[in-house]
Amino acid sequence: MRVAVVQTSPGIEPEANFATISSYTAEAAAGGARLVVFPEEAMLLADDENKPDFPELLPSIWPRFEELVRELAREHGLTIIAAGYEPNPAGTPFNTILAVGPDGGELARYHKIHTYDAFAYRESAYVTRGDVLPPIIEVEGWRIGIANCYDVRFPELFRSLADRGVDAIALSAAWVSGKGKEEHWSVLTRARAIENVSWFLASATVGPDSAGLSRVIDPLGVVVSGLDAHDEGIAFAELDAERTAAARRMLPALENRRIDLAYHVN
Repeated sequence: MRVAVVQTSPGIEPEANFATISSYTAEAAAGGARLVVFPEEAMLLADDENKPDFPELLPSIWPRFEELVRELAREHGLTIIAAGYEPNPAGTPFNTILAVGPDGGELARYHKIHTYDAFAYRESAYVTRGDVLPPIIEVEGWRIGIANCYDVRFPELFRSLADRGVDAIALSAAWVSGKGKEEHWSVLTRARAIENVSWFLASATVGPDSAGLSRVIDPLGVVVSGLDAHDEGIAFAELDAERTAAARRMLPALENRRIDLAYHVN
């Protein structure tokens, strides 16, 4: 299956972000992709200028974003994974990844469970954590797990996806740049592919404070397609079921686990 991983630089003007999503979806479709993955905050950048206004802004922006994704999926006949801030009547918004199929129907909705409360940043100050493990969707016979940015630092989340039989994992991220952060991104995305012997589709934002480096990684950790740390763009790759099967025959790590000992306490 041909996939597209998109790298964008979203801002605080939703209409500009919507135009970017539309343009890259059309490019993905023209390139033969059956699945296109957009980064975290594709709908709207959260910064100090607009976060205080989220209660007033999001009830009008989120429905338009959701409808845009549905319309684009129908128009181009592909599956879209994209992220934005969804209003939450009970409090601060959810950081939500929406997956929509070629008919425009919702396949899954994931509320990010690990808010980025690290490196002197507190996402939990303006986002409500979800309390349900990430979903798995089916795209043309492929089982695709969904995850969001900071989730990548928690291997147990990805093992839960592997235990549920994923073939590939899509990660939407806005990876904040900084000393050593790009190296963390490189190591963690490849590790999540290798340890779960699964394809890994990492879509990230790029800009003054974002690391970029979107990539598609095969089940043995080889980056088969990727983008740089500076520019918007789109990376295409072919997910190959035989490549997955061969990797799992060569590296049967999931079968070799001694899970019966994992939680033994002396």
